[in-house]
This record gives sequence, structure tokens and C-alpha cells, in this order.
Amino acid sequence: MSQYLTEALELAERGWGATSPNPAVGAVVVREGEVVGRGYHTWAGVRHAEVIALEEAGERARGATMFVTLEPCSHQGRTPPCVDSILAAGIRKVIAPIEDPNPKVSGSGFRKLREAGVEVEMEPESRARATTLNEAFLHFMRTGRTLVTLKAAVTLDGKIAAPEDGTPGYTPGWITSDVARAHVQTLRHHHDAILTGIGTVLADDCRLTDRLGMERSRPLLRIVLDSQLRLPPESQLAKSCDGDVLVVTTSAASAERRKRLESMGIRLEVLENKDGRVSFPAVVDLLSREHYLSLMIEAGSRVNWSALEAGIADKIFFYYAAKILGGLYSLPVAGGVGRRRRKDAIQFRNVRLHTIGSDEFAVEAWVEREF
Repeated sequence: MSQYLTEALELAERGWGATSPNPAVGAVVVREGEVVGRGYHTWAGVRHAEVIALEEAGERARGATMFVTLEPCSHQGRTPPCVDSILAAGIRKVIAPIEDPNPKVSGSGFRKLREAGVEVEMEPESRARATTLNEAFLHFMRTGRTLVTLKAAVTLDGKIAAPEDGTPGYTPGWITSDVARAHVQTLRHHHDAILTGIGTVLADDCRLTDRLGMERSRPLLRIVLDSQLRLPPESQLAKSCDGDVLVVTTSAASAERRKRLESMGIRLEVLENKDGRVSFPAVVDLLSREHYLSLMIEAGSRVNWSALEAGIADKIFFYYAAKILGGLYSLPVAGGVGRRRRKDAIQFRNVRLHTIGSDEFAVEAWVEREF
């Protein structure tokens, strides 16, 4: 992998959380072995990475090579096409790892550069990292759907909690360490929305906030599945609402409760199946229409299974602690009815292991689909 493309990828990562619904992009301009311009995109900065790098390079961009993490755009959006800026600056060669699947680009940026006499080179060695960098954007552009990740903290025997309150032996506490929980905050920062069930809110009085304190293009949308509108107005989540809380409910919910929550600035949406339960696919459809590129589910056993059974989860990110809870009453990562036959088990692919901390690791994998 080119050292310059590596630097461009590292620059792009600085924009994580601050670019959605645009991709995170980094660019480096090199002339005679010297980096003369660097740039990365953020939503607030408006200008794209290529333009920022070219502005820093100035006249030194003429005859230089640009290393960029994604195909330069060739269409008019909030800013003029980056391809036009590259041509005007006199760049001689562009090196990138992947095309932009956005239908408005999709190879036209590279084609326009080649037609103008600029050499374009693809670097496959960087493709995997560049794809991971923008997996939510790439997924959205290819499918039109929000990328959904199911996150959980799990013991080695697949449990996420001790027996629920009211059962023998109930003890609250964390499954994973401070190190793993800090990593979760990084994961939250990389997502546009986060979802849980009302059971988790009632049990933990959680806020579901992005606590990294880093720039975001828009607030993390906090979503609660609550068919009966049991969300307490005095809960931390409700009290901290600043236009960033969405409660998904059903037509059976109390009109009085709805009015009270809406008076606190909480957005309510009735999204239900024919059986009167909250519809997971409808939630994802709503987020997709509103261009939320990524959703992370942090919920309890029943909601986790519902997401998997509904087919809306695209991948998992499970944090494992070197512990075993055992017993018949501790909660599995995915409860509900489950699959009755081993051959019907939900399959996963592209499994990756991440070292998190001492005696902890995470498993990241994509749900296997037939299409």
C-alpha cells in the first residue's frame, strides 16, 4: 500500500461522524516525492478533501499526483465537481482504491479525468481499508438502505445479562470492561442513529448519547421502540431530548402519553405490523428515506432477536468478555422463539476479530443473505 494513500486514509478517518450523509474522504497531493497538500472532508467545512488539498498545494499542484480515498465527484452538489478543480489545478495523475457507487458518480469521475488526459490508477491493496472506511455510505448507495449493526456485550457462553429483576440470583453489573465500553463510544460516534427497546430504558435509565465530544454532522438520533408509550417523562433519555429522540410506537398507545412526550420535543412515529407490534422494517425504511446511513442497535435479548428475525440486521459487532454466567435464567444475546433446527440457524460471513483489551475481544461479521 502506498504511504501516501495510507496517509490519505488516515486523514479521511478524522472526518468520521462529521461527514454523513456524505462519505469520509482524504486526499494528499504529492510532487517530486514531497507532500504539498493535504485535506479531508467534514460536513461543516463544506469543501471536499480534494479541494482543500489543492488549495494548500497552490501552484505546486501543477504536474503533481493526487492520492484520494474515493473516486472524485463529477456532479454539482453543495459544491462544484471535484473533478473540475483537479483539472483546473493541473494534476497529472490520480491514484485511488475504489469507485464511488453513487449513481451520480459511479465511474464518471474517473472517466472525465481520463478524457482530459489525466492518468488514473487504481490501487487494489488499499481497497479493503477504503471500503471499511465508508461501509455505511457504500452500502446505502448500493442498496438505498440504512446499514444496521447489532451490537452487544456478551459472555463466552453467549449471555448478555444475569437473570432479570424478580428472579432468583439477580445481580446488576457490566459484562465488559471500561476499555470495551470506551470502544463502544467510538462505535456510536461512527453511526447516525442508535436504537433500543423500552425494556432497556426502563431497566437502565440510559441516555444513549455519543459521549466522545467530537464534531458530528448531525446529532446522534436516539430511537426507542415503545409500543405502549411507557417512556417516563422523567427518564434521562426524555429529559435530555434536544430534537434528537424518536419514539416508535403503535396505534394502541395512549393519546395522553403521546401529547406529553411530544410537548417535550420528542418525535413520535406510529410504525406497526398487522399484528399491532412495532415494525422493524418500517423503522429502517424511515431512516433510509431521511438519509441516515447507519443504525446501531443496543438493546435487550428480545429486541436483538426481533432485529435478526425481521431480516433488518446487516452485521453484528459483539464484544466478548472472558466470563461465563451459565444458568437457565440468564439472558442470551438473542432471545425470543429462535430457530428450532440447527440447519435454519442464521449464518454469517466475513468474520473479523478485534482485540479490545486484556482478555477481551470483539467479533464483527455480516449476516449471510441469499441476494
